[in-house]
Amino acid sequence: MTAAGGLPELDPVIHAQARLRVVATLNTLGERDEMAFPSLRDLLDMTAGNLSVHLTKLEEAGYVRITKTHKGRTPVTYVALTRRGRLAFDDYTKAIRALLDTAGGSS
Repeated sequence: MTAAGGLPELDPVIHAQARLRVVATLNTLGERDEMAFPSLRDLLDMTAGNLSVHLTKLEEAGYVRITKTHKGRTPVTYVALTRRGRLAFDDYTKAIRALLDTAGGSS
């Protein structure tokens, strides 16, 4: 997708720094893999509340899947990047590269 002037349009859901970090991290997992919420929180050095807010935005966009379950009696939340999320991240990285190539070519 391109914006006016032919420059690539960046996905506003992914473009926020914290959400970009979440999606980039989850993209390193295998297609059927997921990460426990506390592990993701610790890896990204985010508070639980901040991470939850960003995961909600990503989930509303269909980019992540949140699974709540139990291990014994302990509740556990898992986070995974959906197929749609992987495609959106791929499109986003292509748009960033194109934008950088355009910026580099104009100097």
